[in-house]
Amino acid sequence: MDTSKRIPFEVLETTFIKVLTRHGFEQNKAEICSKLFAKASLDGVASHGLNRFPAFLEQISRGRVLPDKDPVKEFSLPIMERWNGQLGAGMYNASLAMDRAIAMATTNGMGCVALSNTNHWMRAGNYGWQAAEAGCIGICFTNTTPNMPAWGGKEPKLGNNPLVIALPYLDKAVVLDTAMTQYSYGKMAIYRKENRELPFDAGFDSEGKLTKDPFEVIAEQLALPIGLWKGAGLSMMLDLMASGLSDGQSTHEIGRQKEEYGVSQFFLCLHPEVLGIPKEKLDERIGNVLADLKTSKVFEGMEISYPGEQSFVRREENLRLGVPVDTEIWEKVVKMIE
Repeated sequence: MDTSKRIPFEVLETTFIKVLTRHGFEQNKAEICSKLFAKASLDGVASHGLNRFPAFLEQISRGRVLPDKDPVKEFSLPIMERWNGQLGAGMYNASLAMDRAIAMATTNGMGCVALSNTNHWMRAGNYGWQAAEAGCIGICFTNTTPNMPAWGGKEPKLGNNPLVIALPYLDKAVVLDTAMTQYSYGKMAIYRKENRELPFDAGFDSEGKLTKDPFEVIAEQLALPIGLWKGAGLSMMLDLMASGLSDGQSTHEIGRQKEEYGVSQFFLCLHPEVLGIPKEKLDERIGNVLADLKTSKVFEGMEISYPGEQSFVRREENLRLGVPVDTEIWEKVVKMIE
């Protein structure tokens, strides 16, 4: 993959907006979705930014993502709401859901939103940053189509069900963004395109042997659960909570469709200051933990980073130098507005 080309963040974002408006998005919705796509690439997660953009447009053309649909609130309490995404754009729906959780937390100390019948939210970490930038602790997760085996299984029965946990810290954040698989399918797709093996075992081949070959893992949909049986168990619990609280589809129901759409998600926010914890005190506690972490001895050639640290480093660099893009994919997107 040739990523020697760099594009100013604003150009990346405005190009996405122009394409989406041509695909039936009203301006505000196009701007929100485009910013989230662009921010993913800005932070170094092109697998869920520019690289995923053409696939998103294909879902629109197949009628899986409905640009003109907005989420509808079906149930509400002062600290909990349930929404139906109506198969609208997943990034827009997720951004709205996190906004609602933030609003409730700002008033009541905590707030949560369960969202059914929505679509892929692309980079999960975006919504953790969204919460942290509003001064909230944010937790969110989604289910997916079956793409991971139960521990000991030889067929995909579980989703890789990404989980995000974010805490505000100074003018930054600590943000964990992790799928339940050792590698996300987006990351494996990058290695497959480059015809490279992954650095560590990524899943199982057709004979049940561990492999670093992205071609085999993607073909079999047998990605390796994080923590082995523990990741498999956590995946199931996230699926049960997301589908149960949203009254939406579970992973096995999504799998029957033979295509991923109509997924279930959950968003939780806690506002420390409303809950009686001053920002300065939380910042000090987090800072002490991170400082201690950085004192760790390391193996040769290794370094210690906390969750989200490298995203912030890449963000600053790419704002200054331009966002690295896959030249082939970028040129394909640009042609859509010529």
